[in-house]
Amino acid sequence: METPAPAAAGRTVQRWAAAVEYRGTSYSGWQAQGQAPSVQAAVERALSAVADVPTRVTAAGRTDAGVHALGQVVHFDTPAPRSAYAWLLGVNSLLPPDVSLLWTQPVEPGFHARYSALARHYRYVFLNRRARSGLLAQRASWQPRPLDAGAMHRAAQALVGEHDFSAYRGSDCQSRTPMRNVTAIAVRRHGDFVVLEVTANAFLHHMVRNIAGVLQAIGQGRQDEAWAGALLAGRDRTRGGVTAPPEGLYFVGPDYPPGFGLPGRPEPWFPGTMAP
Repeated sequence: METPAPAAAGRTVQRWAAAVEYRGTSYSGWQAQGQAPSVQAAVERALSAVADVPTRVTAAGRTDAGVHALGQVVHFDTPAPRSAYAWLLGVNSLLPPDVSLLWTQPVEPGFHARYSALARHYRYVFLNRRARSGLLAQRASWQPRPLDAGAMHRAAQALVGEHDFSAYRGSDCQSRTPMRNVTAIAVRRHGDFVVLEVTANAFLHHMVRNIAGVLQAIGQGRQDEAWAGALLAGRDRTRGGVTAPPEGLYFVGPDYPPGFGLPGRPEPWFPGTMAP
């Protein structure tokens, strides 16, 4: 378990948690990658400026290029004596307009944004109508062909539980195991939107986008409802169809044990609260 580094010159190091909201369109993903623009690099630059010392963050999960987040959670260690309000105001004044801190809070040294998380929630948004949207470009996956949300939902239930998700992992996934536990998955129509909601203990690279691609084919009637489960059982990614585009994917946020006293994950506002 990661612990705070010793303070320099006797200064006490405090661990902080923060939630980050971002639109991933202009970034190579969450993780800093050399000279490519990343959300992590933008957050670390702003934090370092406010702290007046180099500051690094650890995130609950990585998101790919073009993927958005409603409540990415990070932690960072710093000797800088700042209030929660000072972090929030100062960092947001230095961040680009498509990245924002939602809250900051001091936490105990044992908190870890990644390893303390109990579950993670993702949402995939299809805009399902004949005309594309000028307002939602790069914020939803436009699908002009009709989608049967009921068929997609029924097919998705085969993925609930702990399984080997080799058929739904990206070819460059670096996870040591393909085993993941999906605790809930649902597909519902909300006007012109079809929304996939997935909760799991953790996710493989491209896992949600691959699930979305499979369910899209089922929703369009190009595959039957049994296909999602058959692919899972076959464990062969090459038979799994397309990877849905990144612009429809949102990392809603992680869940943590209540003992840490953190704010709950945000309620998704787009395209609206999904009623059962």
